[in-house]
Amino acid sequence: MSAGFPFPLIATDLDGTLLRSDESISRRTRDALAAATAAGAAHIIVTGRAVPWTRHILDDLGYDGLAVCGQGAQVYDAGAHRLLTSVTLDRQLAGVALAKLEAEVGPLYLAASRDGLDGEVLVGPGYAVTGNLPATPFTDAADLWSAPLNKVYIQHPTLGDDELADVARRVAGGFVTVAMAGAGIVELLPLGLSKATGLSLAARRLGVKAAGTIAFGDMPNDIPMFAWAAHGVAMANAHEELRAVADEVTASNEEDGIAAVLERLLP
Repeated sequence: MSAGFPFPLIATDLDGTLLRSDESISRRTRDALAAATAAGAAHIIVTGRAVPWTRHILDDLGYDGLAVCGQGAQVYDAGAHRLLTSVTLDRQLAGVALAKLEAEVGPLYLAASRDGLDGEVLVGPGYAVTGNLPATPFTDAADLWSAPLNKVYIQHPTLGDDELADVARRVAGGFVTVAMAGAGIVELLPLGLSKATGLSLAARRLGVKAAGTIAFGDMPNDIPMFAWAAHGVAMANAHEELRAVADEVTASNEEDGIAAVLERLLP
């Protein structure tokens, strides 16, 4: 254990957790994280976003540690701007998973995240990108599969996120991992991959164990990270599935929920 802070590792999700809705991080939260790291803790950002959609936030934070990106697929050294590990989706299995799913629910709107530091996010007709993030449109499905991918995003014209994720797990769960990461964000990932996979790799590099980790999150894709960490803190705005497995619930991302917990734990 670090002398000054009871958890040697602080793992935070980004969207809905560390970030406010305008993608900013409050001064109070920045100060609380700085105080915790000054007291001996390490901070790792663990996000569903792939590196190209995360890097600008890390740079703005002045963050130079490790980040787990792409739902656990990528361990990224922000200080060196270097990918340390990257797991890609088996495109053949993903194609089978999509075919099974579309046979069940009809045509889906698709997007996909290409592997690598500068991997584009490809967006097909009908797919609605949340926020103001860079994306490359495609119309020919062959383009989707032409280079290595970290994940495929799926949306349905009428099914809600929970329902789509449930059906995807039922019909395609033997081929891919299905994660729900936010409003309109249901993802097909390499089988067995989760935030816990990437976090355990990053923690090992830092010499920190699960027993010394406190984790903050807001969506069902954070459940494996909570299961791995010693203490899981859900935001007040968290999905009910995550709240159900959390060790505690703090204030929302808009109300400095992370800072409230860190300040309490600081000496």
